[in-house]
Amino acid sequence: MSEERYDGAWPRVAVRKTHKLYIGGAFPRSESGRSYPVASADGEHLANAGMASRKDARDAVAAARKAFPGWAGRTAYNRGQVLYRVAEMMEGRRAQFAAELAAATGAERAEAEQEVSAAIDRWVYYAGWTDKAAQVLGGTNPVSGPFDNRSAPEPTGVVAVLAPQDAPLLGLVSVLAPVVAMGNTAVLAASESAPLPAVALAEVFATSDLPGGVANVLTGRTAELAPPLAAHADVNALDLAGAGELAADLEEAAAQTLKRVLRPDPAVVWSADPGLSRIRPFLETKTVWHPVGI
Repeated sequence: MSEERYDGAWPRVAVRKTHKLYIGGAFPRSESGRSYPVASADGEHLANAGMASRKDARDAVAAARKAFPGWAGRTAYNRGQVLYRVAEMMEGRRAQFAAELAAATGAERAEAEQEVSAAIDRWVYYAGWTDKAAQVLGGTNPVSGPFDNRSAPEPTGVVAVLAPQDAPLLGLVSVLAPVVAMGNTAVLAASESAPLPAVALAEVFATSDLPGGVANVLTGRTAELAPPLAAHADVNALDLAGAGELAADLEEAAAQTLKRVLRPDPAVVWSADPGLSRIRPFLETKTVWHPVGI
């Protein structure tokens, strides 16, 4: 091939993308072999995304359960370092996140870049809470007797998270980051119509210090993935942020295995200061009694 042709005389064939799932630190295809087209806000085809099945959801829960002891057992300071590294890598991929967000939502590029900045800042925010939540939410309790009564927050376990449908990056970070920051592991069902920001975030996880299985990302039909996650006996808690009309049925299914459930808030503003509102629901309080020496 001549140098001129190499430089562009030949039309370039586009590289068609069919994104995979992210389970246990790897990128498997859907067990069912299915995928679905992802379109931009104006209907242009962007890529294909894997359509996760019930079996994929169970595999993701198994991966999250396997990763939980090691992740929960790390020091809070170390978890903060790991999450901050994720934010650093998101910063390095700003252009990719902004382009995918603009295409997914139809936002202007400047508006998309502003939301990417907010999402990165939100990730840093929760990275900073890893070693501070215990001081705020725990403490020594006043008792009458020769002993101390101390309470400390601990992660609840495996959390299934339904990402917001209409906030595919900032909303996604706002529901996922607090779960893993507190030592839980997560199975995330991405926005059905705009899954590409979640796919890009999974690629960040895979090349960061986040251990495989801590955050698992499923793309596909929310109505297909949510029920098995809500009913799964090895899922300890459920965030219904992106459940929509499915919320009541999912809450009923979760009650069969006594899960903690965070109900969706139709008035939520993802850009607002979240405080501890998404940290408290996924923590358990352990109380220990200590005798007092004379």
